[in-house]
Amino acid sequence: MQDDGPEGGVAALDRFDRAILDELARDGRVSVTELARRVGLSKSPVQARLRRLEEAGVIRGYRAILDPIRLGREHVAFVEVKLADTREAALSAFNAGVAAIPEIEEAHLIAGSFDYLLKVRTRDMRAYRAVLAERISTLPHVAHTSTYVAMQAVKESGPVDAGGQEA
Repeated sequence: MQDDGPEGGVAALDRFDRAILDELARDGRVSVTELARRVGLSKSPVQARLRRLEEAGVIRGYRAILDPIRLGREHVAFVEVKLADTREAALSAFNAGVAAIPEIEEAHLIAGSFDYLLKVRTRDMRAYRAVLAERISTLPHVAHTSTYVAMQAVKESGPVDAGGQEA
């Protein structure tokens, strides 16, 4: 497997690599033996491919997918954040602050009329208001926030397609 670019671009993946990734995205607990059966290879080549995919950073890790509703965290808000300063040092300071707030599930730097879009998950509106007032609004360089409350999740973090051949 080789990188396509000097900055760790997309690794060259063959159909077996993509099949392995697709199976792992659906079931990260699958045994190597079962994974080998599903992709049509023997166990040793699958183990070697897994090691290579992990070392290349294509597979960043393995984790359980938790049900936030059953954990009492069903309130989801999306927050637009406008910064007062968007120089690199300000962005870095804001990013570091975001990383320290566990209620922020996702944070994206946006090209548009605001600077960041945050996905924030809490147990209810009261908890969200506290996170917004005490944590998000006090992050470095925050000038303005706008909140959009999700009424229902239509699709969330389903299996990721490894980008196989298009039809």
